[in-house]
Amino acid sequence: MTAQADTAVLVEHLFRHQAGRVVARLTRLLGVEYVALAEETVQEAMLRALQTWPYQGIPENAAGWLFRVAHNIAIDVVRRDKVFGGKTEGIVAELTRSGTVVPPEPDVEEQLRDDELRMIFMCCHPALTREASVALSLKTIGGFSVREIARAFLADEAAIAQRLVRAKRQIRDQQLTLDLPAGPDLAARLDSALEVIYFMFNEGYSAQAGADLIRQDLCLEALRLGRLVAAASMATPRVHALVALMALQAARLPARVDEAGDLVLLEDQDRSRWDERLIAVGFHHFDRSIEGSEVSEYHVQAAIAATHARAIDPDTLNWGLILELYDQLLAINASPIVALNRAVALAKVHGPAAAMAAIAPLERDPKLRHYHLLLAVRGQLLFDLGRTREAAKAFRAAIACGCTDPERRLLERRLEACAR
Repeated sequence: MTAQADTAVLVEHLFRHQAGRVVARLTRLLGVEYVALAEETVQEAMLRALQTWPYQGIPENAAGWLFRVAHNIAIDVVRRDKVFGGKTEGIVAELTRSGTVVPPEPDVEEQLRDDELRMIFMCCHPALTREASVALSLKTIGGFSVREIARAFLADEAAIAQRLVRAKRQIRDQQLTLDLPAGPDLAARLDSALEVIYFMFNEGYSAQAGADLIRQDLCLEALRLGRLVAAASMATPRVHALVALMALQAARLPARVDEAGDLVLLEDQDRSRWDERLIAVGFHHFDRSIEGSEVSEYHVQAAIAATHARAIDPDTLNWGLILELYDQLLAINASPIVALNRAVALAKVHGPAAAMAAIAPLERDPKLRHYHLLLAVRGQLLFDLGRTREAAKAFRAAIACGCTDPERRLLERRLEACAR
């Protein structure tokens, strides 16, 4: 039973890392209107692995096995269902040829990366909504199930399934293709892909509600997709800036929550738990991001994350530089969330009274009236000013708003500190 369970875990791990590549390859061979058929084919290959590997052993080249079996299943479906009419034999011949050369052969690996990159750009087509693009990217490229996507976004499974159906119908009806655009169209598509990838990362990094503050699988999948785009010839400095930002933030994931599942603020984190490998990845892409003259929002956010990563401990953190960077970020994106984050840095440099004055306009913004983080920041600033009764009121209001369970427990501890 233990061996079977271990095999199941291995199959799931392999599927998560290989499914998107094989789906992308089959979609290119079958046509984008048959992306659902490609997904079902790879899913069937995974089921066969679960049925045979516990008894026959794990193949030496497990990824190659999945690749080859998925192609064979696709051949059987195409021949049996005759969905391609007169094109059937030609497609079967191409599937047969493709299935004979399996990874990790270099030429195959390069083609698989190209197929997956094209799939990313199709899933992130500007004609699709961001929500549809994220769900489609997770399903077709990331190998996430409908249940996993629904759990990640706290949505109903049926709603996610419908979102995927509508997205695939839109791809078919608008005849979207895997062909990469050129010139200004490529730049627009690239910006759309980066927006979707960063949205996916943020959803994993700071869940909006529920028992988990972090959904690490979303963060790591977004980082993987970002690095895939960064490795392509069309990658621009802003692509590297986004990858640097995600890698440096993801490096802190092991320290963001303690063993009890409680939130640990950045200044209290055990920096020895930060992932040094991801920090190295982040600085590598950060260096690549400054090769051009462009300064995007991703650049400034990556610079803030890099400043945190360079500090040996909270006492050596250069808050003055971080405040300057937030000023730059606010000039690029004058959003209330950026202004709120700037106020936290302002409190470190000029004190809580200055930060209270900075968040006063935000408190009049109707969109932030019930935003728990604004209330939590207000509560902390009031606490630091010694106005504990007002601080307690702000913390209670923050708890009453929707937040994750770890955040709620942190706010409750802050409320207890006010009572003391």
